[in-house]
Amino acid sequence: MNKNNDNINAASGRKKIVLIGLFAALLLGFFIFDLDALVSYQGLAENEATLKRAVADNLAVTILAYMAVYITAVAFSLPGALWLSLAGGLMFGTWAGGVIIVISATLGASGLFVAARYIIGDTLRARAGPALQKFEAAFNRDAWSYMLVLRLLPIFPFFIVNLGAALVGVRFLVFLLTTFFGIMPGTFVFASIGNGISVLLQAGERPDLSVMQSPEILGPLLALAILSLAPILWRRLKGTKNG
Repeated sequence: MNKNNDNINAASGRKKIVLIGLFAALLLGFFIFDLDALVSYQGLAENEATLKRAVADNLAVTILAYMAVYITAVAFSLPGALWLSLAGGLMFGTWAGGVIIVISATLGASGLFVAARYIIGDTLRARAGPALQKFEAAFNRDAWSYMLVLRLLPIFPFFIVNLGAALVGVRFLVFLLTTFFGIMPGTFVFASIGNGISVLLQAGERPDLSVMQSPEILGPLLALAILSLAPILWRRLKGTKNG
């Protein structure tokens, strides 16, 4: 029995080493190829023509390269994902860019989720003790609703939600689907802003991102969030009546 446990622990240790090595390689490549220059306003302004030319010359390769950069940025919670989203709209347009960004952000978030669960999740969960287990049970009972709300409304930073979901034991499929569909509305707004950003970049002006806080944007997102919570509210209301 002890031998089997040792083998399981050794296999788990090897998986953790592989994951850490993979993440380290991605992060190293990100900075070696100076890709961090693209995750800023200045980088986007200086490379606008180059990015558009790359799309015209080789669309498929450019999409894959863009996705690799975006996935790495999200997986490591690097600052500048906002500018990468705008770059996606600039390069590929609102609809194609939005789809590419959603897929990339979901894959990057999933990478961080898996890494957090297998590298540090067990240790953190053990230290948290019974309090976390109680919260975990309550959260996962309605994980679909809670995760959709957290994705639709930027209540917490994106990477905090990724790490928190791993810590409280959200199932991977729930995490994947709620991330994919939950970030869609906001992502397409950013892609739309990026699609029309050329004039601002050429004038040396920054885009007005306060539009994300306007009633026209927040209203529908809030409505979707309330709709996501409907199953929880209905169950509690039903329980109160039965009580």
